[in-house]
Amino acid sequence: MSGTDREVHGETWVSKRIILADDGVGFSHHETTVEPNTETPLHYPDYIEAVWLIDGRGTLVDRDNHRTYRLEPGTMYLLDGHERHSIIAKTTLRMYCVFAPAVPPRAAE
Repeated sequence: MSGTDREVHGETWVSKRIILADDGVGFSHHETTVEPNTETPLHYPDYIEAVWLIDGRGTLVDRDNHRTYRLEPGTMYLLDGHERHSIIAKTTLRMYCVFAPAVPPRAAE
Protein backbone atom coordinates (compact mmCIF):
# COMPACT_ATOMS: atom_id res chain seq x y z
CA MET A 1 0.00 0.00 0.00
CA SER A 2 2.78 2.47 0.81
CA GLY A 3 3.65 4.58 -2.19
CA THR A 4 0.58 3.51 -4.20
CA ASP A 5 -2.62 5.37 -5.04
CA ARG A 6 -4.20 3.59 -2.06
CA GLU A 7 -2.06 5.62 0.35
CA VAL A 8 -3.86 8.90 1.03
CA HIS A 9 -2.40 11.78 3.09
CA GLY A 10 -4.24 14.47 5.06
CA GLU A 11 -2.86 17.28 7.21
CA THR A 12 -2.61 15.10 10.33
CA TRP A 13 -3.03 11.54 9.05
CA VAL A 14 -2.08 8.88 6.51
CA SER A 15 -4.60 6.26 5.40
CA LYS A 16 -3.57 3.03 3.67
CA ARG A 17 -6.72 1.81 1.91
CA ILE A 18 -6.35 -1.98 1.96
CA ILE A 19 -9.85 -2.84 0.68
CA LEU A 20 -11.98 -0.37 -1.32
CA ALA A 21 -15.25 -0.35 -3.25
CA ASP A 22 -13.57 -1.55 -6.45
CA ASP A 23 -12.64 -4.76 -4.60
CA GLY A 24 -16.38 -5.58 -4.61
CA VAL A 25 -16.89 -6.81 -1.05
CA GLY A 26 -19.30 -4.15 0.29
CA PHE A 27 -17.02 -2.55 2.89
CA SER A 28 -13.61 -0.93 2.99
CA HIS A 29 -10.70 -1.55 5.37
CA HIS A 30 -8.01 1.06 6.08
CA GLU A 31 -4.95 1.32 8.28
CA THR A 32 -4.81 4.93 9.45
CA THR A 33 -2.02 6.68 11.34
CA VAL A 34 -2.64 10.02 13.07
CA GLU A 35 0.26 12.30 14.02
CA PRO A 36 0.89 13.04 17.72
CA ASN A 37 -0.23 16.30 19.33
CA THR A 38 -2.91 16.93 16.70
CA GLU A 39 -6.67 17.36 16.57
CA THR A 40 -8.47 16.00 13.52
CA PRO A 41 -12.15 16.89 13.00
CA LEU A 42 -14.00 14.24 10.99
CA HIS A 43 -17.48 13.58 9.63
CA TYR A 44 -18.63 10.73 7.38
CA PRO A 45 -22.29 11.43 6.49
CA ASP A 46 -22.43 8.50 4.05
CA TYR A 47 -20.63 5.77 6.04
CA ILE A 48 -20.86 3.70 9.17
CA GLU A 49 -17.39 3.60 10.73
CA ALA A 50 -15.86 1.00 13.07
CA VAL A 51 -12.35 1.68 14.39
CA TRP A 52 -9.96 -0.48 16.42
CA LEU A 53 -7.00 1.38 17.94
CA ILE A 54 -3.83 -0.71 17.73
CA ASP A 55 -1.21 1.73 19.08
CA GLY A 56 -1.16 5.11 20.80
CA ARG A 57 -3.19 7.23 23.17
CA GLY A 58 -5.67 10.00 22.63
CA THR A 59 -9.30 11.05 22.85
CA LEU A 60 -12.40 10.67 20.69
CA VAL A 61 -14.78 13.62 20.96
CA ASP A 62 -18.33 12.91 19.75
CA ARG A 63 -19.34 16.47 18.88
CA ASP A 64 -22.98 15.58 18.11
CA ASN A 65 -23.65 13.85 21.44
CA HIS A 66 -21.25 15.89 23.61
CA ARG A 67 -19.32 12.84 24.81
CA THR A 68 -15.61 12.19 25.17
CA TYR A 69 -13.92 8.78 25.14
CA ARG A 70 -10.37 7.74 25.99
CA LEU A 71 -8.46 6.03 23.18
CA GLU A 72 -5.76 3.49 24.06
CA PRO A 73 -4.54 0.22 22.55
CA GLY A 74 -7.41 -2.22 22.21
CA THR A 75 -10.13 0.46 22.16
CA MET A 76 -12.81 -0.03 19.53
CA TYR A 77 -15.45 2.51 18.64
CA LEU A 78 -18.43 2.46 16.30
CA LEU A 79 -19.98 5.56 14.79
CA ASP A 80 -23.23 4.36 13.25
CA GLY A 81 -25.16 7.64 13.44
CA HIS A 82 -22.83 9.59 11.15
CA GLU A 83 -21.66 11.60 14.16
CA ARG A 84 -19.37 14.57 13.76
CA HIS A 85 -16.28 13.72 15.77
CA SER A 86 -12.69 14.69 16.44
CA ILE A 87 -9.63 12.57 17.14
CA ILE A 88 -7.19 14.20 19.55
CA ALA A 89 -3.88 12.34 19.36
CA LYS A 90 -1.56 12.58 22.36
CA THR A 91 0.85 10.13 20.74
CA THR A 92 0.99 8.63 17.26
CA LEU A 93 -2.24 6.66 16.75
CA ARG A 94 -2.39 3.57 14.54
CA MET A 95 -5.84 2.18 13.89
CA TYR A 96 -7.72 -0.22 11.65
CA CYS A 97 -10.91 1.29 10.21
CA VAL A 98 -13.85 -0.40 8.50
CA PHE A 99 -16.37 1.64 6.51
CA ALA A 100 -19.73 0.54 5.12
CA PRO A 101 -20.61 1.01 2.40
CA ALA A 102 -17.17 0.72 0.87
CA VAL A 103 -15.18 3.88 0.22
CA PRO A 104 -14.44 4.40 -3.49
CA PRO A 105 -10.84 4.73 -4.65
CA ARG A 106 -9.30 8.17 -3.89
CA ALA A 107 -12.33 9.37 -1.88
CA ALA A 108 -11.66 12.32 0.40
CA GLU A 109 -11.47 11.63 4.14
